[in-house]
Amino acid sequence: MNIKVLGPGCPKCKTTYNNVIEAVKQTGIDAEVIKIEDIEEMMKYNVLTTPVLMINEVAKIKGRVAEIKEIKELINANL
Repeated sequence: MNIKVLGPGCPKCKTTYNNVIEAVKQTGIDAEVIKIEDIEEMMKYNVLTTPVLMINEVAKIKGRVAEIKEIKELINANL
């Protein structure tokens, strides 16, 4: 599974990234977690609000902090 957090490094983006790491740890899945902070790289995904949580190249949550429970549900739905 490929999980990306897009955001310029703001507190919300950092919290979302940390929540993703914790959710992956709790579910025990094998996932590649990438944090993208480069504005040009983020623009390739055509996002206007951050943070963005992407699972397998699909934007799942935009513009708000994703909670651990919610991330775990998304991970399980995409297994």
